[in-house]
Amino acid sequence: MKPQRRFIDLSIYLENDVLSDPPPLAPKITYQRHQDTLPEFIAMMPGTRAEDFPDGEAAAAEWVTLTTHSGTHLDAPWHFHSTQDAKNGGARPSITIDQVPLEWCFQRGVKLDFRHFPDGYVASAADVAAELARIGHELQALDIVVVNTRAGARYGQPDYVSTGCGMGYEATMYLLERGVRLTGTDAWSWDAPFSYTAQKVAETGNKALIWEGHKAGRDIGYCHLEKLHNLEALPPHGFMISCFPHKIRGASAGWTRAVAILEA
Repeated sequence: MKPQRRFIDLSIYLENDVLSDPPPLAPKITYQRHQDTLPEFIAMMPGTRAEDFPDGEAAAAEWVTLTTHSGTHLDAPWHFHSTQDAKNGGARPSITIDQVPLEWCFQRGVKLDFRHFPDGYVASAADVAAELARIGHELQALDIVVVNTRAGARYGQPDYVSTGCGMGYEATMYLLERGVRLTGTDAWSWDAPFSYTAQKVAETGNKALIWEGHKAGRDIGYCHLEKLHNLEALPPHGFMISCFPHKIRGASAGWTRAVAILEA
């Protein structure tokens, strides 16, 4: 008897009227019904009339305005900085989303449960090591590590963008130094929410806190998924993640339908 394969959708919708980004960055979708596109079809097929189409219907379609960082997406090293790998063979130009190795995007998944950390908390290397010990997992090269934060439960709510903990420089480097090249979070950003970072920078004057998790890519190039969803449904390990990004030439990110695959 063949094992049963189960799929868990880890992606949010691209949709209107549900808060997934600060309002200026929100996606906008215009829906065309079957009758709406009749003029387009008639223009492409001269001599036809509306009544020539079955039931007077052409095709449904949508016009979408969005950034490459709308919805669940994969960030390329180019998004973080113009160069990568300063500590891994010497700085070189960062790769864009169309250059991300496909093997990074289909690997064993590992989930770190950081829901207990307060909003704005910056996870450390010690936090990562402690969680890996708790779940009994030893990292292997190319594991995809996803972080379940409090933000996952707040998707679509007014506080979503400012909710959840972030992954700091040393936590990110802990993963990268062990061969991880793709990570993810159910929060709006891999780093702590900007509102908390801005407050800490103002209090301490420490500019190194700005986007410190992202900027780890300067030292070792990596990708991360943002705005994942439904991580609560995953076990700590024992599953695969598929997250191939859309192939956009020279882009900093690409949309993805991230999915976890479990073998029963």
